[in-house]
Amino acid sequence: MAKALVLEKTLDLKLRDIEVPLAVGPRDVKIEIRNVGVCGSDLHYFLHGKIGPYVVEQPMILGHEASGVVAEVGSEVTHLKVGDRVCMEPGIPDSSSRATMEGLYNLDPAVSFWATPPIHGCLTPHVVHPAAFTFKMPDNVSFAEGAFVEPLAIGLQAAKKAAIKPGDVAVVIGAGTIGAMTALAALAGGASRVILADLVPEKLALFKDDPAVTTVNVKEQNLAEVVKAATNGWGANIVFEASGGAKAFEHIFELLCPGGCVVLVGIPVDKVPFDIVAIQAKEARIESVFRYANIFPRALALISSGKIDVKRFISRVFPFAQGVEAFEEAAKARPGDVKIQIAVTE
Repeated sequence: MAKALVLEKTLDLKLRDIEVPLAVGPRDVKIEIRNVGVCGSDLHYFLHGKIGPYVVEQPMILGHEASGVVAEVGSEVTHLKVGDRVCMEPGIPDSSSRATMEGLYNLDPAVSFWATPPIHGCLTPHVVHPAAFTFKMPDNVSFAEGAFVEPLAIGLQAAKKAAIKPGDVAVVIGAGTIGAMTALAALAGGASRVILADLVPEKLALFKDDPAVTTVNVKEQNLAEVVKAATNGWGANIVFEASGGAKAFEHIFELLCPGGCVVLVGIPVDKVPFDIVAIQAKEARIESVFRYANIFPRALALISSGKIDVKRFISRVFPFAQGVEAFEEAAKARPGDVKIQIAVTE
């Protein structure tokens, strides 16, 4: 038995003892968990008990954005050793599936993903995880930064799917955690300017010192007019939709230049209509993102080099004993909060 943050049912989160499988296989590592980010999906399960077809029907440990220290290695593991500081990719695919063999392991229907029912997450002092999905962190990457690699990986996957060319102008709709990471990823990938739009000025303010980022409070400014002015009327090369808000899709193709690309990153709650003629008139390309594949090493390299700085987006860190409070605070959606983390062990 081990202490864990266990979601019993909707709005019923407890720090209690629960059985946690800790047998280390030959290709596994046992990890002492340090920092875990409170993700939007964790929060959605806490508040609503389900996301689409994934329903919490039995007690489930939350958490999937994590870093830690290797405490034990399996007999066949050679690239990690006890004491290594690591972060973990939370999805484990079926190694023999067609999707995995095609290099699309993030799309494997059989993937086991931390804190996706019925799979337990990592908000507990120790977990066992495949070594192949456990990545050693450079010495200058902190545990807090390591727990930010997972959301950054989504932004980098979006930038990869966009096929950014040096000098492109990108629009990012939504400045929450994923939108912020997408903006940073777009700049790292070669965009000369990112136009970042949101309703919350406190989130936009986190980019006030970024000379290549133009922030747009859509309550006060017309996003389409800002894009026109920044591109001499041509439109943005890429538009990343990272809010998941249905309203964002109403005029999204007006922001795009001819031949440009829209990348769907945010996940709407319901079906969203598209203006097909507007797409055809610009021969727009549409890409979409579902998690990530083969991205974690790149994310770590970008953080370590200083090319991407995630520290400013870590709003607060709660001790493990206050884990329930951390979720309650995250549920309040304070304007200044981007990412709340929980320090499981120290």
